[in-house]
Amino acid sequence: MLFDTHAHLNDNQYNDDLEEVIKRAEDEGVTTMVVVGFDRPTIQRAMELAEIYDFIYACIGWHPVDAIDMTEEDLRWIEELTAHPKVVAIGEMGLDYHWDKSPKDIQKEIFRKQIRLAKKVKLPIVIHNREATADIVEILKEEGAEEVGGIMHCFSGSPEVAKECVKMNFYISLGGPVTFKNAKKPKEVAAEVPLDKLLIETDCPYLAPHPYRGKRNEPSYVKLVAEQIAEIKGLTFEEVAEATTRNAKKLFAIK
Repeated sequence: MLFDTHAHLNDNQYNDDLEEVIKRAEDEGVTTMVVVGFDRPTIQRAMELAEIYDFIYACIGWHPVDAIDMTEEDLRWIEELTAHPKVVAIGEMGLDYHWDKSPKDIQKEIFRKQIRLAKKVKLPIVIHNREATADIVEILKEEGAEEVGGIMHCFSGSPEVAKECVKMNFYISLGGPVTFKNAKKPKEVAAEVPLDKLLIETDCPYLAPHPYRGKRNEPSYVKLVAEQIAEIKGLTFEEVAEATTRNAKKLFAIK
């Protein structure tokens, strides 16, 4: 019983073999997935997949790299879509200082607007953070994001930052990097964050875990993430699978 909390099955990389990818996930015990849309085309596709498959839910928002492209109309459209029962979160949203397509001030503005929308519609948020930890934590605090909580997606920060985020009502989600031999921080985070605050994800088609590193990722590989966390924490695979699934269902209000 595994829950992939962050998948991009709406990516074009799955156009030719989506059914096979989903079948492999089911064969490995993946019972639930959240597909994340972060711009107009990917949001539309996430909604389609959530309509087609009982076990797929949608998270919809606007990626910080593309913040400069977001309009008020886009924000209203996302708000309308949140009325759909399969929409379980807003995101991925946040800040990305690695790429320079969208100026930082515009990223921050769009980030704040999406947090306010999430509070309005009472849905948790999914945070994308690249090289912007201090600003993200500051904005989450200033906007009272604790009210809805959410996920620090594919968390790559320190255990100290993870603890700060947990205090703000956020779950820490770990993906493929926790399986990398040289990934010191994710392993420390896996060891120190309480199991009831951890989630697992693939972020597929990106960040495939060892031994598939560098190849296309897919939801079936979330099992490798759970196995690694179990090894780090000295728990059974079943304990980690059950706890992270329970955490995800609680956060997303899925019965």
